[in-house]
Amino acid sequence: MADPATFADDAMDLMSSLYSAALRMTRNPADAEDLVQETYLKAYRAYDRFEAGTNLKAWMYRILTNTYINAYRKKQRRPDEQDLEDVEDLYLYRRIGGLEGAALGRSAEDELMDLFGEAEVKEAVEALPEHYRLPILLADVEGFAYKEIAEILDVPIGTVMSRLHRGRKLLQKRLYDFAERRRLLPDDPEPAVVGAETHDET
Repeated sequence: MADPATFADDAMDLMSSLYSAALRMTRNPADAEDLVQETYLKAYRAYDRFEAGTNLKAWMYRILTNTYINAYRKKQRRPDEQDLEDVEDLYLYRRIGGLEGAALGRSAEDELMDLFGEAEVKEAVEALPEHYRLPILLADVEGFAYKEIAEILDVPIGTVMSRLHRGRKLLQKRLYDFAERRRLLPDDPEPAVVGAETHDET
């Protein structure tokens, strides 16, 4: 078990990334600060139960995510106050088509993403149902593996994979529809997202 006396040295380096994740979840700087503070308090109190040598980052993110799910999403105190410029948007945008596209070079999704600025993609991500948005943020922004996301969200790994697949397809479909309405598409587009699944999980 971990020694609570070492908690500050072990965990403080994660504060910046935890705050960025909290800001993406709450979309409000003050709520993000409160969420991070509560996360650190809970983590300190439970640190004697953390198994030393295992993934501290994933453990902290699980506390952060559970705290958000249980409390903060139900009490959004203020409207959005900040354009999330400090979020690693470009990384998310390039990953949004999934790893399959990367293996094949320039995919239809990559071509579609090039039609949008950061604001349109950010808006589409934030409009996703939460059970899709959180896995996408954890996978495509934070870089967690499926297994780690399953542990953080406390769901089976198959559920993580399903939600990521459906969430990305839903995101691509919304962006495609937006491009179509704005007449941004080439004359003969053949994006893979036209027939994307859009039904929610039960």
